Amino acid sequence: MKHTLFNKTNKIKSKSMLFYCREGYEADLGAELEHVSAEQKLYGYSQFVRHSAMVQFHFYDALSIEQQFVSLALSDCIFARQRLCVLGHVELADASDRITSILDYLKGNTELSQQCLGDIFVEHADNEIGKEVAKFCKKFTVPMRQALRREGVLTSKPHSGLPFIHLVFSDSSQCTVAFSYPKNRHSQLLGITRLKFPADAPSRSTLKLEEAIQLFLSPEQQSACLQKGMTAVDLGACPGGWTYQLVSRGLRVEAIDNGTMDESLMATGLVNYQAVDGFKYKPVDGHVDWLVCDMIEKPERVAQLMTDWLCSRKATSTIFNLKLPMKQRFQTVTGLISTIIDTLNDRQIKHQLSAKHLYHDRDEITVMILAGAHLS
Repeated sequence: MKHTLFNKTNKIKSKSMLFYCREGYEADLGAELEHVSAEQKLYGYSQFVRHSAMVQFHFYDALSIEQQFVSLALSDCIFARQRLCVLGHVELADASDRITSILDYLKGNTELSQQCLGDIFVEHADNEIGKEVAKFCKKFTVPMRQALRREGVLTSKPHSGLPFIHLVFSDSSQCTVAFSYPKNRHSQLLGITRLKFPADAPSRSTLKLEEAIQLFLSPEQQSACLQKGMTAVDLGACPGGWTYQLVSRGLRVEAIDNGTMDESLMATGLVNYQAVDGFKYKPVDGHVDWLVCDMIEKPERVAQLMTDWLCSRKATSTIFNLKLPMKQRFQTVTGLISTIIDTLNDRQIKHQLSAKHLYHDRDEITVMILAGAHLS
């Protein structure tokens, strides 16, 4: 079968996109989508139900397949976990044969008749209501995948280079049918990066930094930018969750905090602990490859501190968390990021900034700024 989904003659169009987010952040994502779409001159409006963990963005004009692929990129959206292009909605009145209902719906869309998709995700909202639907989705995935393969809609084996089809169930009687595109989607179910907590890690905060490294840096960049023997400062280090990620990669770390560091980390010989105010500390040798920071401080103070370290060349690159206020979270975040970028540009510091509300974050976002040798 021909893989024709990206053919310029393709007639598939969509008037809406579906985005996943953390429960309670729907309004923030909605505001962000309206801002990003306006910048791209793709006008529409956000629609959501509070605590649904999803936001649907409706375009005033339907998008072609090419426009769908490039617009509202997942990497452009801080608060979005996943990005899907919506095809339509299916009511599943016959609980004894939901598969046939879905197949009939797909066959009724002639635009799909020549398509070949790489895999299927059967999903639900990441909230309390979604948890009730999760068991059904898990059981439904295998027979639905098998049926789609028999119909020639799916490749015989998962193919990450092709679009995926997503069936998003609000309950077992209705679902939204959507697509995701390679290089513009999260590769895992529900847009969640699933990590195993290391048994010897001193705190679960270690997963924040691990997720950030995996999301923001390709495997090749990780090898180049986090080499054994490099140096780092961890501000607000105790008990050592973030330090653990750096030490496990062979970096030498100056751990700064007033608390107590994990003994096993100190035993590695790679950690120099100092009980010093993180806002006053300066690296022992005047410069480190990495500055990481997960301090519980006002986001304005942390953003200014990270910028100062980069501008004064005390650190080449940085990964840090910005704690979020209760209200106006999107506006606060964009204001701080704009200030950081403007300051670095004024100082003629070439950089690459990425920011995301990670799965392992809560009321905070994680920011990475690559600069200097880490950009090559």
